[in-house]
Amino acid sequence: MEPINVALLAGGFSGEYEVSINSAKNIAANLDAGKYKVYTILINRDAWIYEAISGTVNVDKNDFSITVNGKKIKFDFAFITVHGTPGEDGKLQSYLDLIGIPYNTCDATTSAITMNKAYTKTLVHGIHGLNTAKSIQLHQKDRHDTATIASTLKFPLFIKPNNGGSSVGMSKVYNVGGLQEAIDKAFHEDPQILIEEFIKGREFSIGIVRLNGHIKVLPATEILTTKDFFDYEAKYTTGVTNEVTPADLPETKSQEIAEIVTQVYLRLNCRGMVRVDFILLEGTQEFYFIEINTTPGQSANSLIPQQVRAMGMSVSDFYGQIIEGTR
Repeated sequence: MEPINVALLAGGFSGEYEVSINSAKNIAANLDAGKYKVYTILINRDAWIYEAISGTVNVDKNDFSITVNGKKIKFDFAFITVHGTPGEDGKLQSYLDLIGIPYNTCDATTSAITMNKAYTKTLVHGIHGLNTAKSIQLHQKDRHDTATIASTLKFPLFIKPNNGGSSVGMSKVYNVGGLQEAIDKAFHEDPQILIEEFIKGREFSIGIVRLNGHIKVLPATEILTTKDFFDYEAKYTTGVTNEVTPADLPETKSQEIAEIVTQVYLRLNCRGMVRVDFILLEGTQEFYFIEINTTPGQSANSLIPQQVRAMGMSVSDFYGQIIEGTR
């Protein structure tokens, strides 16, 4: 059987470029070489390139192909692992839909909506057992009165870019004095920002995937950080964060969480693998939805590969089943 030509799309235009490169390396290392011929395509603003032995090759975007040593290679499948724009917000998905190439992620509509934290919270509202923090969405072109915000929401507050795929631009603020600086910092990343009440409790992240036509909830990971919150530094600096997979949760709680996140996956019309971040409120253990990530990190020590291994499945089989299930 001829191997399937897979374009592994990495890079992108966000602050998580390097994270995406690491994700691509791990995926490439774990795809069955007997079944899949993998070509890592780097997505930059000025060009999409493939680094061949003979030199740099540009992708022909007319038919999504490359020509190496005079031989034209057309791709059968695109494995998107671009974090942030244009891989997480629907742009690459729209392009691939237009030329008829199957891919591993949610469709363009779901990708675009889930990049917007405020829109996503509105859509998942009403799922049984799911709560969200009280919040305000601000637009850069509007006037913002910190006194009004301070009287509407209870401190401490989280201020974060609304469309940020990563944790860049986030702040935690304890009083009105620090509010304006935090708002400015978030607006530096995004013309829309979200200000929400801080939910105190245990923080978790959990993968959900459709494999062989069945939705599968992976074992949850608990995020224990010495930082005040799980920001970019906590995420990517060794020793700052301890991740426990599988999380120490009673079976009844795990089942309840699995039901809630399955409903999130269905309501948002997700495909492939996604990751939901949530908090169990201190005291009551109520489920608070934080956000959903539709192109979660895939480096060897990222959360999804951790959870796949904890489930007793090989990462290689996992990626292979995602390709087979979305082709």
